Amino acid sequence: MRINIVSIFPGFFEGPLGLSIPARAAEAGLVEYRLVDLRAYTHDRHRTVDDLPYGGGAGMVMKPEPFFEAVDDLAPQGPIVLLSARGRPFRHADAVRFSVERELTLLCGHYKDVDQRVADHLATDEISLGDFVVSGGEIGALAVTDAVVRLLPGAIGDHDAAATDSFYDGRSLSAPSYTRPPEYRGHTVPEILRSGDHARIEAWRESEAERLTKERRSDGTDDAS
Repeated sequence: MRINIVSIFPGFFEGPLGLSIPARAAEAGLVEYRLVDLRAYTHDRHRTVDDLPYGGGAGMVMKPEPFFEAVDDLAPQGPIVLLSARGRPFRHADAVRFSVERELTLLCGHYKDVDQRVADHLATDEISLGDFVVSGGEIGALAVTDAVVRLLPGAIGDHDAAATDSFYDGRSLSAPSYTRPPEYRGHTVPEILRSGDHARIEAWRESEAERLTKERRSDGTDDAS
């Protein structure tokens, strides 16, 4: 697939996308990253991408024209996602849906806000990582990219390991994990995990996953933001 990322800071992505699973997936030809500088679609010598909000108020609003012109130039086939604090929470189901597309385009907001016409008339999805504020949409776009790429067939060598991740089934957290040594500073690995009884181990994992999901996702949601 191809992932287009439109941002005023395209260099933000070069390091992370050159590491770990995103890098291996690109090297294997599973994904192509296209980083687009939003300022390339401005028409003044200051390369202005923001302006004062209509109606007054603090902060600056990103202009609609650069986003629309960047997408015109890309002519993408597939979802166009605006990362926005007003968006609905990103879910594992969204990552699955995006991963089967040929192309995904991510629009990164910055400053106080993005002109609402981008959300209403350009983006197909408006997504947030959760109810908190970060400095720009780049952080959200990177998280979405990683979540999508790791689902591409062949991106992860051990599919069974991925299949036991939290939210893989769209519902529950994963059970706790332990490794060697069996005892460290007086803290021990649960005896059942060292028993060799695979049926009991699986039952313990299912029970722990259910317990943690009830404790930590008690707001009634099926998965996490």
